[in-house]
Amino acid sequence: MGRSRSRSPKHRRKSSKHRKHSKSRDRDHERSSKSRKRSISISSDSSSEVSHKSHRKRSKEIDRLAEMERQRRQKDAEQRVIEEEAAKRIELLVKKRVEEELEKRKDEIELEVTKRVEAAKKQMEREMMIELEKRREQAREEERKREEEERKKREELESILAENNRKIEEAQKKLAEERLAIIEEQRKMDEERQKMRKEQEKRAKEEQKMILGKNNSRPKLSFSLKPGVS
Repeated sequence: MGRSRSRSPKHRRKSSKHRKHSKSRDRDHERSSKSRKRSISISSDSSSEVSHKSHRKRSKEIDRLAEMERQRRQKDAEQRVIEEEAAKRIELLVKKRVEEELEKRKDEIELEVTKRVEAAKKQMEREMMIELEKRREQAREEERKREEEERKKREELESILAENNRKIEEAQKKLAEERLAIIEEQRKMDEERQKMRKEQEKRAKEEQKMILGKNNSRPKLSFSLKPGVS
Protein backbone atom coordinates (compact mmCIF):
# COMPACT_ATOMS: atom_id res chain seq x y z
CA MET A 1 0.00 0.00 0.00
CA GLY A 2 2.82 2.37 0.90
CA ARG A 3 4.54 1.58 -2.34
CA SER A 4 1.51 2.45 -4.45
CA ARG A 5 0.99 5.84 -2.84
CA SER A 6 4.58 6.94 -2.70
CA ARG A 7 6.26 6.75 -6.07
CA SER A 8 9.91 7.09 -6.65
CA PRO A 9 11.33 10.15 -8.44
CA LYS A 10 12.57 7.88 -11.17
CA HIS A 11 9.05 6.69 -11.92
CA ARG A 12 7.70 10.22 -11.98
CA ARG A 13 10.32 11.21 -14.49
CA LYS A 14 9.36 8.32 -16.75
CA SER A 15 5.69 9.25 -16.60
CA SER A 16 6.48 12.85 -17.46
CA LYS A 17 8.54 11.75 -20.43
CA HIS A 18 5.77 9.46 -21.59
CA ARG A 19 3.19 12.26 -21.52
CA LYS A 20 5.49 14.51 -23.48
CA HIS A 21 6.09 11.81 -26.04
CA SER A 22 2.34 11.22 -26.41
CA LYS A 23 1.66 14.89 -27.01
CA SER A 24 4.40 15.07 -29.55
CA ARG A 25 3.02 12.01 -31.28
CA ASP A 26 -0.49 13.56 -31.40
CA ARG A 27 0.87 16.75 -32.93
CA ASP A 28 2.71 14.71 -35.55
CA HIS A 29 -0.47 12.76 -36.35
CA GLU A 30 -2.43 15.97 -36.83
CA ARG A 31 0.22 17.41 -39.09
CA SER A 32 0.39 14.20 -41.12
CA SER A 33 -3.42 14.09 -41.37
CA LYS A 34 -3.57 17.64 -42.63
CA SER A 35 -0.78 16.89 -45.03
CA ARG A 36 -2.66 13.84 -46.36
CA LYS A 37 -5.81 15.85 -46.82
CA ARG A 38 -3.90 18.50 -48.78
CA SER A 39 -2.26 15.71 -50.84
CA ILE A 40 -5.63 14.07 -51.54
CA SER A 41 -7.11 17.38 -52.67
CA ILE A 42 -4.14 18.10 -54.90
CA SER A 43 -4.22 14.50 -56.21
CA SER A 44 -7.96 14.76 -56.97
CA ASP A 45 -7.48 17.97 -58.91
CA SER A 46 -4.54 16.49 -60.75
CA SER A 47 -6.50 13.26 -61.56
CA SER A 48 -9.45 15.27 -62.93
CA GLU A 49 -7.14 17.25 -65.16
CA VAL A 50 -5.44 14.04 -66.38
CA SER A 51 -8.82 12.43 -67.10
CA HIS A 52 -9.92 15.48 -69.10
CA LYS A 53 -6.69 15.44 -71.08
CA SER A 54 -7.05 11.69 -71.69
CA HIS A 55 -10.63 12.19 -72.92
CA ARG A 56 -9.50 14.90 -75.34
CA LYS A 57 -6.70 12.65 -76.53
CA ARG A 58 -9.06 9.73 -77.14
CA SER A 59 -11.49 11.99 -78.98
CA LYS A 60 -8.71 13.25 -81.21
CA GLU A 61 -7.56 9.65 -81.83
CA ILE A 62 -11.10 8.60 -82.75
CA ASP A 63 -11.41 11.56 -85.13
CA ARG A 64 -8.05 10.68 -86.66
CA LEU A 65 -9.06 7.01 -87.12
CA ALA A 66 -12.41 8.06 -88.61
CA GLU A 67 -10.65 10.37 -91.04
CA MET A 68 -8.26 7.57 -91.99
CA GLU A 69 -11.20 5.20 -92.54
CA ARG A 70 -13.00 7.79 -94.67
CA GLN A 71 -9.87 8.32 -96.75
CA ARG A 72 -9.40 4.56 -97.11
CA ARG A 73 -12.98 4.11 -98.28
CA GLN A 74 -12.62 6.99 -100.70
CA LYS A 75 -9.43 5.44 -102.07
CA ASP A 76 -11.17 2.05 -102.37
CA ALA A 77 -14.08 3.65 -104.24
CA GLU A 78 -11.69 5.47 -106.56
CA GLN A 79 -9.75 2.24 -107.06
CA ARG A 80 -12.95 0.37 -107.94
CA VAL A 81 -13.93 3.06 -110.43
CA ILE A 82 -10.47 2.88 -111.98
CA GLU A 83 -10.62 -0.91 -112.13
CA GLU A 84 -14.11 -0.88 -113.66
CA GLU A 85 -13.05 1.65 -116.30
CA ALA A 86 -9.93 -0.40 -117.01
CA ALA A 87 -12.01 -3.58 -117.29
CA LYS A 88 -14.40 -1.84 -119.71
CA ARG A 89 -11.52 -0.59 -121.83
CA ILE A 90 -9.95 -4.05 -121.83
CA GLU A 91 -13.30 -5.64 -122.76
CA LEU A 92 -13.73 -3.18 -125.63
CA LEU A 93 -10.18 -3.83 -126.83
CA VAL A 94 -10.66 -7.60 -126.63
CA LYS A 95 -13.98 -7.35 -128.46
CA LYS A 96 -12.40 -5.21 -131.15
CA ARG A 97 -9.48 -7.61 -131.51
CA VAL A 98 -11.83 -10.58 -131.72
CA GLU A 99 -13.93 -8.87 -134.38
CA GLU A 100 -10.83 -7.98 -136.35
CA GLU A 101 -9.50 -11.52 -136.02
CA LEU A 102 -12.85 -12.97 -137.03
CA GLU A 103 -13.01 -10.68 -140.02
CA LYS A 104 -9.51 -11.76 -141.06
CA ARG A 105 -10.30 -15.46 -140.59
CA LYS A 106 -13.87 -15.27 -141.88
CA ASP A 107 -13.31 -17.51 -144.91
CA GLU A 108 -11.19 -19.91 -142.89
CA ILE A 109 -13.81 -20.07 -140.15
CA GLU A 110 -16.62 -20.60 -142.65
CA LEU A 111 -14.63 -23.41 -144.25
CA GLU A 112 -13.93 -24.95 -140.85
CA VAL A 113 -17.60 -24.63 -139.91
CA THR A 114 -18.62 -26.26 -143.19
CA LYS A 115 -16.17 -29.12 -142.58
CA ARG A 116 -17.47 -29.62 -139.08
CA VAL A 117 -21.08 -29.52 -140.27
CA GLU A 118 -20.31 -32.10 -142.96
CA ALA A 119 -18.46 -34.27 -140.47
CA ALA A 120 -21.35 -34.00 -138.01
CA LYS A 121 -23.81 -34.79 -140.80
CA LYS A 122 -21.84 -37.89 -141.82
CA GLN A 123 -21.56 -38.95 -138.19
CA MET A 124 -25.32 -38.55 -137.78
CA GLU A 125 -25.89 -40.55 -140.98
CA ARG A 126 -23.61 -43.32 -139.71
CA GLU A 127 -25.38 -43.36 -136.37
CA MET A 128 -28.77 -43.40 -138.13
CA MET A 129 -27.66 -46.31 -140.33
CA ILE A 130 -26.37 -48.18 -137.29
CA GLU A 131 -29.64 -47.52 -135.48
CA LEU A 132 -31.64 -48.53 -138.54
CA GLU A 133 -29.66 -51.75 -138.91
CA LYS A 134 -30.11 -52.43 -135.22
CA ARG A 135 -33.87 -51.96 -135.56
CA ARG A 136 -33.93 -54.19 -138.63
CA GLU A 137 -32.01 -56.88 -136.78
CA GLN A 138 -34.38 -56.49 -133.86
CA ALA A 139 -37.35 -56.80 -136.22
CA ARG A 140 -35.81 -59.91 -137.82
CA GLU A 141 -35.20 -61.41 -134.40
CA GLU A 142 -38.77 -60.68 -133.40
CA GLU A 143 -39.95 -62.21 -136.69
CA ARG A 144 -37.85 -65.33 -136.03
CA LYS A 145 -39.28 -65.59 -132.54
CA ARG A 146 -42.79 -65.11 -133.88
CA GLU A 147 -42.24 -67.76 -136.57
CA GLU A 148 -40.77 -70.12 -133.98
CA GLU A 149 -43.75 -69.59 -131.71
CA GLU A 150 -46.15 -70.10 -134.63
CA ARG A 151 -44.26 -73.27 -135.63
CA LYS A 152 -44.51 -74.59 -132.09
CA LYS A 153 -48.19 -73.73 -131.94
CA ARG A 154 -48.74 -75.32 -135.33
CA GLU A 155 -46.90 -78.46 -134.25
CA GLU A 156 -48.93 -78.57 -131.07
CA LEU A 157 -52.15 -78.17 -133.08
CA GLU A 158 -51.03 -80.83 -135.54
CA SER A 159 -50.18 -83.12 -132.66
CA ILE A 160 -53.59 -82.48 -131.11
CA LEU A 161 -55.30 -83.03 -134.46
CA ALA A 162 -53.31 -86.20 -135.05
CA GLU A 163 -54.25 -87.47 -131.60
CA ASN A 164 -57.87 -86.57 -132.22
CA ASN A 165 -57.80 -88.25 -135.63
CA ARG A 166 -56.25 -91.33 -134.07
CA LYS A 167 -58.94 -91.40 -131.42
CA ILE A 168 -61.61 -90.84 -134.07
CA GLU A 169 -60.18 -93.62 -136.25
CA GLU A 170 -60.05 -95.94 -133.26
CA ALA A 171 -63.63 -95.03 -132.39
CA GLN A 172 -64.73 -95.47 -136.00
CA LYS A 173 -62.89 -98.79 -136.19
CA LYS A 174 -64.49 -99.96 -132.98
CA LEU A 175 -67.87 -98.73 -134.18
CA ALA A 176 -67.38 -100.53 -137.51
CA GLU A 177 -66.42 -103.69 -135.69
CA GLU A 178 -69.45 -103.38 -133.47
CA ARG A 179 -71.61 -102.71 -136.55
CA LEU A 180 -70.16 -105.75 -138.30
CA ALA A 181 -70.80 -107.79 -135.20
CA ILE A 182 -74.40 -106.56 -135.13
CA ILE A 183 -74.80 -107.26 -138.86
CA GLU A 184 -73.33 -110.73 -138.40
CA GLU A 185 -75.62 -111.36 -135.46
CA GLN A 186 -78.56 -110.12 -137.49
CA ARG A 187 -77.54 -112.37 -140.42
CA LYS A 188 -77.34 -115.32 -138.11
CA MET A 189 -80.72 -114.50 -136.70
CA ASP A 190 -82.12 -114.16 -140.22
CA GLU A 191 -80.60 -117.50 -141.19
CA GLU A 192 -82.00 -119.05 -138.04
CA ARG A 193 -85.44 -117.64 -138.80
CA GLN A 194 -85.27 -118.88 -142.40
CA LYS A 195 -84.17 -122.29 -141.19
CA MET A 196 -86.98 -122.42 -138.68
CA ARG A 197 -89.46 -121.27 -141.33
CA LYS A 198 -88.27 -123.95 -143.72
CA GLU A 199 -88.54 -126.58 -141.04
CA GLN A 200 -92.04 -125.36 -140.20
CA GLU A 201 -93.01 -125.46 -143.86
CA LYS A 202 -91.54 -128.91 -144.17
CA ARG A 203 -93.45 -130.20 -141.14
CA ALA A 204 -96.59 -128.52 -142.42
CA LYS A 205 -96.23 -130.27 -145.80
CA GLU A 206 -95.55 -133.57 -144.16
CA GLU A 207 -98.56 -133.16 -141.94
CA GLN A 208 -100.63 -132.19 -144.95
CA LYS A 209 -99.42 -135.21 -146.87
CA MET A 210 -100.24 -137.40 -143.97
CA ILE A 211 -103.67 -135.92 -143.74
CA LEU A 212 -104.44 -136.09 -147.43
CA GLY A 213 -102.64 -139.39 -148.03
CA LYS A 214 -101.04 -138.32 -151.23
CA ASN A 215 -98.52 -141.09 -151.15
CA ASN A 216 -101.30 -143.82 -151.17
CA SER A 217 -100.68 -144.64 -147.64
CA ARG A 218 -103.27 -144.40 -144.98
CA PRO A 219 -102.34 -144.43 -141.51
CA LYS A 220 -103.24 -147.70 -139.78
CA LEU A 221 -105.71 -147.44 -137.04
CA SER A 222 -105.07 -149.53 -134.07
CA PHE A 223 -107.49 -150.10 -131.32
CA SER A 224 -106.64 -151.51 -128.01
CA LEU A 225 -108.89 -152.47 -125.19
CA LYS A 226 -107.83 -151.43 -121.91
CA PRO A 227 -108.85 -153.81 -119.17
CA GLY A 228 -111.42 -152.40 -116.93
CA VAL A 229 -111.02 -152.08 -113.31
CA SER A 230 -112.98 -154.76 -111.47
